[in-house]
Amino acid sequence: MKKIKQIACLLGAVLLAGIYVCTLVFAVTDQTQAKSWVSASLYATVAIPVLLYAFLLITRQLNRRKKEEEEKQP
Repeated sequence: MKKIKQIACLLGAVLLAGIYVCTLVFAVTDQTQAKSWVSASLYATVAIPVLLYAFLLITRQLNRRKKEEEEKQP
């Protein structure tokens, strides 16, 4: 389970870094769709960490349940 968390955190960090770069590029370019791209990038900047935090909470709860079940078994 620790490996899965590490991979998820690494992917989230890489994804956020990519979104920051895209946001900068979209803000500098003068295209008709640039405003909506910046908005989408800013939304993802908030949504991705929230989803990663939710994932970590779920894995923590699953680990607790698993440990409780193991303790109950003789």
